Amino acid sequence: MRIAIASDHAGFELKEHVKAQLQSAGHDVVDVGPETDESTDYPTYARPAAQLVADGDAERGVLVCGSGVGVSIVANKVPGVRAVNAHDPEEAQLSRAHNDVNVVTLSGRRIDPPTADAIVQAFIEGEFEGGRHSRRVAAIEGD
Repeated sequence: MRIAIASDHAGFELKEHVKAQLQSAGHDVVDVGPETDESTDYPTYARPAAQLVADGDAERGVLVCGSGVGVSIVANKVPGVRAVNAHDPEEAQLSRAHNDVNVVTLSGRRIDPPTADAIVQAFIEGEFEGGRHSRRVAAIEGD
């Protein structure tokens, strides 16, 4: 699977961990940045990563900032992206199943690497259930 990934300075360390885990699992990871943990603005990296997902150049996206909230807001402003700020694997799995989310956001300050691994795995492996949820996702998109 091709996965876009990005962060800000507060999420840099966790982004690097998640990227390595995804690559070791055989995924094609597009790292939008940043390349260091120097202070930066999260929209600079979150928007292009989300756009890759919206354009179909990546199947999923993983974004990390201090809280996970800022990058989630940015991603959800990109038409065609449905992002969730997940705190545990069940939240990621249910968001895939019910909301067909295509971007997961993580808190670099509150999520430890093992928890991030479990969240990302649930997000990557999760499938959209369709059915009654399709109607709701279509309403989100304005269809």
